[in-house]
Amino acid sequence: MQDDTTLREPVASPALAGGPQGCTNFKLRQLMRRVANHYDIEMAKCDLKTTQYSLLSHVLKLGPIRPSDLAVAMKMDASTLTRNLRPLVDAGWVTLEAGADARSRLVHITDAGRDKRAQAQRHWKAAQLALNSALGAERVMALHALVDDSLALLAALPAQEAGHDE
Repeated sequence: MQDDTTLREPVASPALAGGPQGCTNFKLRQLMRRVANHYDIEMAKCDLKTTQYSLLSHVLKLGPIRPSDLAVAMKMDASTLTRNLRPLVDAGWVTLEAGADARSRLVHITDAGRDKRAQAQRHWKAAQLALNSALGAERVMALHALVDDSLALLAALPAQEAGHDE
């Protein structure tokens, strides 16, 4: 009988000898859809989307913060941020308040937002632990390192090629 570590070894691909095969974008999107669905199912238990949880977490950590700075920190377009902030403002979890001058605004998390984020964090943790269990902690850590390294390498691409996506 094989142990768990043997079952989790990656399968060697004959394509490695000839270089990458297939579309990297398609493969990454397949993985992202599967992972996102896993988190979405868990986050739905507290009536939040994963993007909303991420926003609440960033505002809690970085706020009060200008929307443009928040968009940069989250590596997303300002218009995407505005669209994703609206439901949080409507729910009373964050506020957009006047900044240092009449033209600037600051995003603040409310007490209700802190409570919602704390509730959601329990569900996020359950999703993360289940993913770690399914993939194995070593594979998850290797995946994080590979993604971080890849993002750093791709940061050197001109902005019109690298794009900013949520």
